Amino acid sequence: MATTRTATTQWKGALLDGSGQVSLDTSGVGTFDVSWPSRAEAANGKTSPEELIAAAHSSCFSMALSHGLAQAGTPPQTIETKADVTFQPGEGITGIVLSVRAQVPITAEQFQEAAETAKANCPVSKALAGTIISLNAELLG
Repeated sequence: MATTRTATTQWKGALLDGSGQVSLDTSGVGTFDVSWPSRAEAANGKTSPEELIAAAHSSCFSMALSHGLAQAGTPPQTIETKADVTFQPGEGITGIVLSVRAQVPITAEQFQEAAETAKANCPVSKALAGTIISLNAELLG
């Protein structure tokens, strides 16, 4: 069964001096201010499309990795994934770096393989296939 998730942005003004709010409609967990300066300069308490992409990618990747490890018979104790999405004004999103640290009873080589598989198969990674996505995987002892 397919699911659809919805967010809505209300924007006022031109790009450089305007601002808006994005609401997470499906979950109802919040409404967040957005602006060009928060995207291209300092965040100043506002979010950006790139930060929202980072949130989606880090959570999706963590879920995919957890699922893959559990299917292999080695469920993780913990997974922490950080996604850094780089935005260059005039060019767009120029890259994403996923950094993952996890506690799981496997070798570093097995963990690297599981992390690469999760990166390749996570639905958000697939949706962002036009962007260079790098991976740093660290197995915690």
